[in-house]
Amino acid sequence: MATYRYRCGSHGSFDLSAPIGTAPGTAPCPGCARPSTREYTAPMLGLAPRAAVALLDRTAATAETPAVVSAPPPRPAHRRTPLAPPNPALRRLPRP
Repeated sequence: MATYRYRCGSHGSFDLSAPIGTAPGTAPCPGCARPSTREYTAPMLGLAPRAAVALLDRTAATAETPAVVSAPPPRPAHRRTPLAPPNPALRRLPRP
């Protein structure tokens, strides 16, 4: 079932649920029973999973005001120790 939006001249917008692709061009207004025309609107993205909505919001926010980096991140204070002791045979290899 899909939700379609219709607009009545005196009562405003209302929603009607119908199977996908079967929505009529006009529907009776629930308040006055006059024929109301169908409105074509954006899909209801608010019913999407929260993670998807958050991703869309973050993407839209960065499109207008991207985060500007003024410097590379600071290096860590300590260096990682190697997992194995250095091999003396590898000392003779060329270094980049």
